[in-house]
Amino acid sequence: MTDETPTNGPDAAVNHNEADPAETAAADGTFDPTEALKAENADLRDKFLRLAAEMDNLRRRTERDVKDAKAYAVTAFARDMLGVSDNLRRALDAIPADQRAAAESGLNALIEGVDMTERSMLTALERHGVRKLEPEGQKFDPNFHQAMFEIPNPDVPNNTVVQVVQAGYTIGDRVLRPAMVGVAKGGAKAEAQPSEPGTASINEGDA
Repeated sequence: MTDETPTNGPDAAVNHNEADPAETAAADGTFDPTEALKAENADLRDKFLRLAAEMDNLRRRTERDVKDAKAYAVTAFARDMLGVSDNLRRALDAIPADQRAAAESGLNALIEGVDMTERSMLTALERHGVRKLEPEGQKFDPNFHQAMFEIPNPDVPNNTVVQVVQAGYTIGDRVLRPAMVGVAKGGAKAEAQPSEPGTASINEGDA
């Protein structure tokens, strides 16, 4: 026969303490496992979203760095080649027009060869994003132009570029070499124009 008589005394206290603490706490309202899991899940979700945002920013920054590296990797080389092009142009400009017209076939071939070399070099630079600035007639912009002197000219607005001493070039959206220019002085006030001057194909004009 089973003794179902309730146990009194110390043994009763021991049996009571062996109950599940979580169930006891939940019954008392002091601890809820479901709410704890929800809080942990929200924390993990927040960490995941932050990590995803950081990874997206890293991806965008890497893409931008790679694009800039491709666009501007030849900057120093292009600047050096512009110096070579300038020397070729000076050599051509040093030959008077009458002497060029009366030159023998051998000299003419040499002149044409130098001219073709200059144009070929500028065309190659253009394929790599180098563009020639065409500032003449535009408002002087210190971001793209370097003023060498002023020319009194009341017929054009003040600070208008009226002469280009040395051609300027850009690579991508950066200045590779500012244009050295002469600006008008004494005319009317120049109207506002876009800050970036127009560009032209670099093989359409001489440096």
